Amino acid sequence: MIAAPAFAGAAAPAGPSIITQLLFFLPLILIFYFLLIRPQQQRAKKHAEMVAAVKRGDTVVTSGGLIGKVNKVSDTEISLDLADNVRVRVVKQMIIEVRNKAEPVPAND
Repeated sequence: MIAAPAFAGAAAPAGPSIITQLLFFLPLILIFYFLLIRPQQQRAKKHAEMVAAVKRGDTVVTSGGLIGKVNKVSDTEISLDLADNVRVRVVKQMIIEVRNKAEPVPAND
């Protein structure tokens, strides 16, 4: 079999232009930003503000499920009183909820 020679003048199939591709991907990028990236940034900012506002006497919940009263606050960690004579040190970023002492306790009905 003899192969046919390739001619330089043969036109290749034209693909979509760069502008068409950008117009297709731009809405996808915007959807990802508004549905995934932006809400995560807002949650992270709110968590950082909550952790920075922790003070002595607050009741906090850690990511491990420990609930304790803050005894001492330093730059990166806090000291929690879990029970009588039980004190643990916890990294501040592991706090998931702060319950202030002024917050009412729900009734057990």
